[in-house]
Amino acid sequence: MVRFSTRVFLLIAAAVVLNTSGVSQLPAQDNNADRIKPYDKNPRYWQYKGQPVMLLGGSKTDHIFLLDDLETHLDEIHAVGANYVRNTMSQREGKELKPHKLLPDGKFDLDQWNQEYWQRFQDMLKWTAEREIFVQIEVWDRFDYTDARELNYWQISPWRPANNVNYTAEQTGLADQYTRHPSQDQHPFFHTILDMPRYDKKLELIRTYQEAFVAKMLSYSLDYGHVLYCMDNETSTPAEWGQYWIGFIKTKAAEKGVTVCTTDMFDDAFEAEGAEHTPIIFNDAEHYMFADISQVNSRNYDETHWERLQWLLRQVNTHPRPSNHTKIYGSGYKSFGTGGPEDGVERFWRNILGGSAAARFHRPDSGNGLNDFAKGSIKAARILESLIKFWDITPQMDLLSNRESNEAYLAAKPGDYYSLYFTNGGSVGLDLSGARGSFDVTWISVSMGIPTQTSAAGGYRPMKKTIEGGSVVTISAPYKGGWVAAIVKK
Repeated sequence: MVRFSTRVFLLIAAAVVLNTSGVSQLPAQDNNADRIKPYDKNPRYWQYKGQPVMLLGGSKTDHIFLLDDLETHLDEIHAVGANYVRNTMSQREGKELKPHKLLPDGKFDLDQWNQEYWQRFQDMLKWTAEREIFVQIEVWDRFDYTDARELNYWQISPWRPANNVNYTAEQTGLADQYTRHPSQDQHPFFHTILDMPRYDKKLELIRTYQEAFVAKMLSYSLDYGHVLYCMDNETSTPAEWGQYWIGFIKTKAAEKGVTVCTTDMFDDAFEAEGAEHTPIIFNDAEHYMFADISQVNSRNYDETHWERLQWLLRQVNTHPRPSNHTKIYGSGYKSFGTGGPEDGVERFWRNILGGSAAARFHRPDSGNGLNDFAKGSIKAARILESLIKFWDITPQMDLLSNRESNEAYLAAKPGDYYSLYFTNGGSVGLDLSGARGSFDVTWISVSMGIPTQTSAAGGYRPMKKTIEGGSVVTISAPYKGGWVAAIVKK
């Protein structure tokens, strides 16, 4: 017979908490413990299931849930170490893939849903969760509601009065065409909130349907803890619009007993100190629980890109939060400033060594998507992460000498770890005068996504070099092209 001491009995009894009715209660379950949220030990980065995580991505499209071959593409993404996708709630597809039901007469009924659209959305959430691929949703994209630049998306939109059975142009004030560029913010669809510049009481009807659409989206997405919420794509609409939807989403989440992370993406982030709209996020960590400063990755090149990125990160981190880049431009040589594929690679590396929490190559043809350039960089970044954790290092450019503009970038925990990125070969001085001891140097090819190899006895293995601290050491890339060195104290 097992005998329990009085002490053990009292300890067991003390573990049971009784309410006033005498009914035992278990500790309340934390519904948010395993959801994505800022990292407890370094809120500039993300954590998931209690562990820090770096978000890196690339995909062939933005409205990823509407792909016919989605599972195959997710496997391709996962295979290279990517774990971050952008999912615009697209309104651009043909009539068969709109969110609302298409009637036999060719018009839409906004009171009914297109089950195919929402089934694909639900599948995407399930399949990304299974692979721990994080989803950043964009609720609204201004380009989905325009006829500018021969896009004609408004002409096939369920929201256009002529295309549905629910309201008329006279009832809502919505026009039959919107041909001005969306950056001019002329569309009343984005002014349905009271006191906005183009608000009209007629637009209340539109907002009712907008709310139904967002609520439908949340009925699926709030069940998943790997989802982030961005209100708009590169918006220039007044902040009241995005803040209304942030409040709407957070309220719905609270009703379900969960917490979600929200933000908005302003178009003028590329201007950094000259931006008019982006600064609103800097001191408002309640609405903008993380920053999406993707637009810094267009128009800006080389050292200017680094300087503007660093300025933005400093402002965001007056209230430390993760900073994401769901779009890194760099392909197609577009007139607005994408540059070529090499520019996309450089921006990716400046972002992740500069202190950003998430970096994703924009889809073709304005970005590298998941081409070989993107795959090489993502694989190389994961190799680097296996040696040095991004959340343990910060930019330390003052430790470099004999450096040409845009030649090399450094993030480090001085004395312990140094991540040194060369854009195209080169040689710089690294100040290790305050770091005694020996350091292993592992070179990783950015284009190939592999460490350099040596054919020493026993087969091919990563080639390492040892350097001694205590002075300024010259570090030279093995070859031309992009390289990153992981310099780790023994």
